Amino acid sequence: MSVVGFDFGNESCIVAVARQRGIDVVLNDESKRETPAIVSFGDKQRFIGTAGAASIMMNIKNSISQIKRLIGRKFSEPSLQKDIQSLPFSVTEGPDGFPLVHVRYLGEVKTFTPTQVLGMLFSNLKGIAEKNLNAAVVDCCIGIPVYFTDLQRRAVLDAATIAGLHPLRLMHETTATALAYGIYKTDLPENDQLNVAFVDIGHASMQVCIAGFKKGQLKVLAHSSDQSLGGRDFDEVLFHHFAEKFKGEYKIDVYQNARACLRLRTACEKLKKVLSANPVAPLNIECLMDEKDVRGIIKREEFEQISIPILERVKGPLEQALAEAGLTVDNVHIVEVVGSGSRVPAVIKILTEFFKKEPRRTMNASECVARGCALQCAILSPTFKVREFQVNENFPFSIALSWKGAASDPQNGAVDNQQSTVVFPKGNPIPSVKALTFYRSGTFSVDVHYTDCDQQAKISTYTIGPFQSSKGGRAKVKVKVRLNLHGIVSVESATLLEEEEVEVPVTRDQSAKMETDEASSDALPSSNENDVNMQDAKGSTDAGAENGGAELGDQSAQMETDAKVEAPKKKVKKTNIPVVELVYGGLASADVQKAVEKEFEMALQDRVMEETKEKKNAVEAYVYEMRNKLHDKYQEFVTDSQREELSAKLQEVEDWLYEDGEDETKGVYIAKLEELKKQGNPIEERFKEYTERGTVIDQLAYCINSYREAAMSADPKFDHIDISEKQKVLNECVEAEAWLREKKQHQDSLPKHSTPVLYSADVRKKAEALDRFCRPIMTKPKPAAPETPPPAPQGSEQQGGDASATSNAGASPNRKGADETEVSSASTEPMDTEKPEPSSAA
Repeated sequence: MSVVGFDFGNESCIVAVARQRGIDVVLNDESKRETPAIVSFGDKQRFIGTAGAASIMMNIKNSISQIKRLIGRKFSEPSLQKDIQSLPFSVTEGPDGFPLVHVRYLGEVKTFTPTQVLGMLFSNLKGIAEKNLNAAVVDCCIGIPVYFTDLQRRAVLDAATIAGLHPLRLMHETTATALAYGIYKTDLPENDQLNVAFVDIGHASMQVCIAGFKKGQLKVLAHSSDQSLGGRDFDEVLFHHFAEKFKGEYKIDVYQNARACLRLRTACEKLKKVLSANPVAPLNIECLMDEKDVRGIIKREEFEQISIPILERVKGPLEQALAEAGLTVDNVHIVEVVGSGSRVPAVIKILTEFFKKEPRRTMNASECVARGCALQCAILSPTFKVREFQVNENFPFSIALSWKGAASDPQNGAVDNQQSTVVFPKGNPIPSVKALTFYRSGTFSVDVHYTDCDQQAKISTYTIGPFQSSKGGRAKVKVKVRLNLHGIVSVESATLLEEEEVEVPVTRDQSAKMETDEASSDALPSSNENDVNMQDAKGSTDAGAENGGAELGDQSAQMETDAKVEAPKKKVKKTNIPVVELVYGGLASADVQKAVEKEFEMALQDRVMEETKEKKNAVEAYVYEMRNKLHDKYQEFVTDSQREELSAKLQEVEDWLYEDGEDETKGVYIAKLEELKKQGNPIEERFKEYTERGTVIDQLAYCINSYREAAMSADPKFDHIDISEKQKVLNECVEAEAWLREKKQHQDSLPKHSTPVLYSADVRKKAEALDRFCRPIMTKPKPAAPETPPPAPQGSEQQGGDASATSNAGASPNRKGADETEVSSASTEPMDTEKPEPSSAA
């Protein structure tokens, strides 16, 4: 099971993996810890991550970036429209009202949804993790902003599915940061709560989380955010400042040139980083536009002055978080600052003034989210044992359910018949389950929507039914609504509860007791469920019953109990009711499957192109390498005519590579390389044989001499070997030596450019054959000396003789013990010091 954490940012992504020694941030193909969040589409393949960043300057309109700002959002949203204005690629409104990205790919204009593009990015991150772990990656934990709506969370899950990932949890980025901060703390208080404010200013947004820490647990007290306050906003301020400056000074309008805009934005981002550590910073760009070089300079004070509108917004989320947590500035003990945009000195100054304490930077500002996600994945994984640490997360939105009453009131009209209640209030724990009870006679629907969200208010609609009560009229329907680990709300199940009479052979008192217990257990919520009293939302219990509302679990239990005491032979029958989900703006499962297949096709195309490039590079490398060696290492191993012929062939292939062979298939490059190797391999073989021959000849000669010396040796350890056997060894050594001498003399007489007659492989085979023949003879073990039993003690000779005489007829228990002793001593025979012990004891 993989344990991986992904932090996909607006600008870059980070992958962290859990190992036995802790959490590691893995490196990409360029040995960098951060991977650009860019997908670039080419004429033949896609370039994702670092490869996409490398090709963006030459392929601006087909390079998709800042995809995090597009997923799960309506095209008509004002904030999205503002984002689109600064994007160099084409974004239009799709038929469903959501954005579509237009790119030129494989020679055609194609459209992709932001979810598909995010799936491509996840596929690249998955590949980075798999390459590092040398194992398949499926289970993971993904960090998301706290302000992501239900639809955006579903879009992230769909993108993960497209990439072949299975997220165990979508975790709020600030909560992941808090987990990475607290789990390593060994000095957390046991009783008093340590309140820490985490301020995360990323590339495009600002998030604030106030968490309370105790030993072994953290509790999120409040969330707040500003979705469009991040590092890129400071970049934009600088961009517009210098764009206007260059327009007046150099008479160039960078707004009219996409590449000039991109280059100036990149330079402004670097300038911002320089200003974070220096009071003044220069800006120099060569040939920005119309072949004009531009120069500029800005002081930190001037930068802060033009950034005042942005800096004034920093306090908003801070005040909101404190208010929701019910804390004052004095109650916040520590302030931790993370995120790439938090390095601006003016931001740190505002935080210091607001919290009246210096913010800390004890965490890696860029990697803390990925590390926290990997830790959460390890906690959820059975393969890792993690220190006990409880994460009590809360939900940043308020979720309500609404429905139409069972009967319309002609006086109030249909509008008043629409009812709703808040099921998951803001700050509700994650995960959570609520149970609602309706009284209905047939199919009905409920809507899930936000009550305090600026985004699309309506989330989904659930149609519950069809069902029919066996008795006719209204039936009691229990609906379970779940807020899962991802922060996604759904109607989990619907159950029809009906009372039916059954024959129970018990007394009235026992029956009443049984049915009372059963009714109570059915109506009251379980430990992880809560019954919602919709009558409170409506204000009138009588009206609620008439309009199909649900009653409190306690009231329902009491009513059923009273009824069942009077009619003890009744039982509650439970029947599951089908629930149909409709998510507004969500991808249908069939569309997700099509996207998975499309991603597989594109990945296959990318793989084919990469393999084609490798084969083309192999041909090019062989041409240059062989040409150099022909006049260097291989000079003595090739004739002049062969050298000229092969050199001409190499030149021909080189010219073909840069002309007609510039764009060929993988098979063509393989065939061309084989064609070259037909001429080049014999030369390489002659050189290789020449360099290896001396070593293997020495090995064979050593083998011959070793066995010959052993056969002629007078060493007593060879005395047990028969003379005829030794003679066979000597004859074999003489034969091998004669063969080697003959072949070597023949080889030495040939020039180096001739085909060898003595191959290293033949010499090795000869040595192996000689060893195979001689070794069994020369290592034959000595015959075992006859064992003489130790003399028996006086008075027991007769007993010993009897035991010996009956050893074959039927072993006695004593004899059996003696046999076991002999086996034991045989196992220790190599120890010479143990052999004399029996005789010395005798």
